[in-house]
Amino acid sequence: MAGKEFERLLGIMEMLRGENGCPWDKKQTLESLLSYLLEETYEVVDAVKRRDYVSLKEELGDLLLQVVFQAQITKEEGLFDIKDVIETISEKLINRHPHVFGKENFKDADEVLLNWERMKKEEKNKKSILDGVPLHIPALLRAYELQERARRVGFDWERTEDVMKKVEEEWKELKEAYHSGDARKMEEELGDLLFAIVNLARFMGVNPELALHNVNEKFKRRFSYIEEKAREQGKPLSSFSLEEMEALWEESKKGEVL
Repeated sequence: MAGKEFERLLGIMEMLRGENGCPWDKKQTLESLLSYLLEETYEVVDAVKRRDYVSLKEELGDLLLQVVFQAQITKEEGLFDIKDVIETISEKLINRHPHVFGKENFKDADEVLLNWERMKKEEKNKKSILDGVPLHIPALLRAYELQERARRVGFDWERTEDVMKKVEEEWKELKEAYHSGDARKMEEELGDLLFAIVNLARFMGVNPELALHNVNEKFKRRFSYIEEKAREQGKPLSSFSLEEMEALWEESKKGEVL
């Protein structure tokens, strides 16, 4: 049973943090673990995108470890333990799904999400439906979440074509800011353009954070090909002209699977 294995994991974590445990594990704090928490989250995303389910099993375990690790530290500090964490999420799931555990009826997923946000706002005494979007998540993802929450209450564009026109408008304004030489205006207009592009991504059914993640990996893969060709020729990459590197870049694209 999963319960037995979960208890075993908790025991291992407690030993690692114990008197005769691991020096590295014992020195960690809630803050020091944050970078690992983010790293493991993105590795889960990467495994899902690659449909690598062997890796996904491992990465989900690494992510679970971060939750257990944080809960062990809060237990030692007398704040709460993993049982409190589990109890809290269980009660939240029941309360936030009255259409499953109660007598409410919702017509579609959007109505479910709208009710979810309404309940969150009431539970946490929030003034805005946007208050629950974390400040410290990647900016593209935060823009996407802010727009999605506004959409749930009807504040959104009607047509994809209208969003495209907005992107073109913001692009024109960025060019004007560039020619003006006003650094603050350029930053503002670039932000407006990025925000408009996130809107466009939503209307196209694309997650902009994952789209950028994928193109980052594509760039890395193609640039690594150029580096490999330079090593094969026994020459430093800095000795190649831009034209030579661009030719290798195009060559790298031919070997990619579409």
